[in-house]
Amino acid sequence: MRLYNTRTRTVEPFVPLDGDHVRIYVCGLTPSAEAHLGHARSFMFFDVLRRYLVHRGYRVTYVRNVTDIDDRSIAEARTTGKPWRDVVAGYFASFTRSMARLHLVEPDHEPRATEYVPEIVAMIGALVEKGNAYAAPDGVYFSVSSFPRYGSLSGRNTDELLIGARIAADEGKRDPLDFALWKFAKADEPSWPSPWGAGRPGWHIECSAMSHALLGEPFDIHGGGYDLIFPHHENEVAQTESLVPPPMANAWVHGGLLLFDGKKMSKSLGNFEPLHALLDRHDPQAVRLLFLQSGYRKPMNFTEASIEGATTGLRRLQAAYDTLRTAPPVTGGHAVPGHHATNAVAKTYLDRFEAALDVDMNTSGALSVLFDIVGATPELVRGGNASAAAAFVHEAMTILGISPNDRIKIVEAGASERVVTVGSTSLRIAGRGGERLADAKLADLRTAVGDIVSLDVASGHDAIDAIVEARLVAKSNKDFTIADRLRVALSNAGVTLADSKEGTSWSVDA
Repeated sequence: MRLYNTRTRTVEPFVPLDGDHVRIYVCGLTPSAEAHLGHARSFMFFDVLRRYLVHRGYRVTYVRNVTDIDDRSIAEARTTGKPWRDVVAGYFASFTRSMARLHLVEPDHEPRATEYVPEIVAMIGALVEKGNAYAAPDGVYFSVSSFPRYGSLSGRNTDELLIGARIAADEGKRDPLDFALWKFAKADEPSWPSPWGAGRPGWHIECSAMSHALLGEPFDIHGGGYDLIFPHHENEVAQTESLVPPPMANAWVHGGLLLFDGKKMSKSLGNFEPLHALLDRHDPQAVRLLFLQSGYRKPMNFTEASIEGATTGLRRLQAAYDTLRTAPPVTGGHAVPGHHATNAVAKTYLDRFEAALDVDMNTSGALSVLFDIVGATPELVRGGNASAAAAFVHEAMTILGISPNDRIKIVEAGASERVVTVGSTSLRIAGRGGERLADAKLADLRTAVGDIVSLDVASGHDAIDAIVEARLVAKSNKDFTIADRLRVALSNAGVTLADSKEGTSWSVDA
């Protein structure tokens, strides 16, 4: 397996530092506003990387931090009148729900900056003692000139960086490139004690302290978006490698930027959309598929046409899998049915799939193998290779985070009943018939729940029954995110639910 290493600027063999144990630190969210699709692109890639490493037999420790105190969350608290902790909790809860909808595996550790203040203060103290940091009237700063290799990660020259750099009137730093490690508290700001005065951590130091505490140095992979290379990751290197032998991380892996209709996402441009709202409009698995179609290091342009194409592609993959999975055995053929590991035809696909991902996580190449199977499905069925091919497709789609199991489907099973399937759980539901929702409302329902419920029913009454049943199944499986989405979709269509010990009833608003 080979990965592009920002530190060395080459695609190089990936070899874990500690046997089969891979340690990964990814810079996570600053929950001072709603997460957007740019955040999701980065986290989805590292989710696939983690899944593939596990598939390859590695034991992975995955850390994704939370910057739960910063200037923006404090400013948002002042603007809204909410306590800063409530601001952070609200945005982080929204982010967590979106990550679940995108089927990201939860991190092994999700440390918050405010939980590691003692470790942060200790690291700052060590930097001050070594002469790499100094106290100023407004805080404690790292001295960039004390670290001769500053700029090596990003390839930037300090002389060039100094051109145009300025020291703001309220900053006490000695050099324009110096950056804050500890910010002294202002009036009405949250603060923690330190030897230099009450205050709070700077942005960069938290990641150095938390990765040191949870993974040690060097660890295998430090990841994040391309926009974090400078100054955030550059500053992490300077802080950490001033105290420990280099490298801080053996490989630095960065994902590319995301554009919307060819433009950078910005509220001022009117193209900013919260992640949860976008996932209400589009199948989360189709969003993942769309990102998988591009190299993770390349800039990607999100358009409505591109997500529609990805949705079509996802449906083709799912349909092919269903055909392969349910194909009857073939008698009299020469194929050897069985699991893909022992089936020569399926193993050929697996080898190609792994070969693609082994070269800097070429997810586009891996997807092309799956779509080759879509085209070859009739031949695989005729040749008696359907079962093994289905096993491979299931495994491959699971590695990519678009598992066929992560679907709720409702299909007609006859004139008087439906089958509701959530993962491996199935219910047969008696059809009731009855009155219809307005066509527009029924269309809105189909759109709102289309990524998790396939409404193959004509009657609005039946559609409501189907969604209510799917919600109950989701709740029984403890998938409360899906259950809540279904409830909200019904509410938006004018359907009120009433839960009781006897079950759930519904009514259409007048």
